[in-house]
Amino acid sequence: MAEAVPLVLIHGLWDTPKVFRSLLRDLDHRRDPLLLPHLPHGLGSRPLLDLAQRLDQAIATAFGPEQPIDLLGFSMGGVIARSWIQLLGGAPRTRRFISVASPHRGTLAALPWPRTWLASIADMKPGSSLLERLNADLDPLRRMDCCSFYCPTDLTVFPGWLGVLPVGRHQPLPVLRHDRLMAAPQALQPLLAELLRP
Repeated sequence: MAEAVPLVLIHGLWDTPKVFRSLLRDLDHRRDPLLLPHLPHGLGSRPLLDLAQRLDQAIATAFGPEQPIDLLGFSMGGVIARSWIQLLGGAPRTRRFISVASPHRGTLAALPWPRTWLASIADMKPGSSLLERLNADLDPLRRMDCCSFYCPTDLTVFPGWLGVLPVGRHQPLPVLRHDRLMAAPQALQPLLAELLRP
C-alpha cells in the first residue's frame, strides 16, 4: 500500500488553525498525516515571505526535506503557500496545491493599507512586488496539480475572481461571504471532494 501523502493546511489573516475545525471534522482522519502550522502575522505587520519561511521550517520539522505533500491555503494562507512553492523551493515536493479564496491577483480591499504598518496586507495589493514576482514565472505551478476555489461575492478578496490562480482548474463556491468558506456545508462539500480525490 502506498504511503499517504501528508496534507498541510495554512490559515489566513486574523485566523489560526482553528479556522479548519469544520473541515477537519468532515475529513474524519481520511487525510492523515496532517500539519496545521500556526503562522502569527503580528496583526498583519509581517511580510508574507517571512510567513512562508516559517511555513518552510514547520514543514521541514514535520516531514523532513523531501517528503511529497499536498497544500491547502485559505485566504492569505494560499499566497503564503504559493510563496513557499515558487520562491522557497517547495515546488519539487508539492504534489497538489489547493487554494481557497486567496488573492493571487491581489484584492482591492488591501489598497488603503500602508506597507509600513501592515506588510501582510500590502503584499496582497494588486501589483504588489510579491505578487509580481509570483506571477512572473508560473512554471513551478504548471508542474503540479493546482485547483482554485473562490467566492464570487467575496468582499475580502474583492472582486472574487481575483482569488483564482493563473493556472489550473477553478471552481466557484456557493456562499455569500468570505468567512463562510471554511464553515458552510455547501463550501465544505466540494473542498472535501477535492481533498479526497485520488
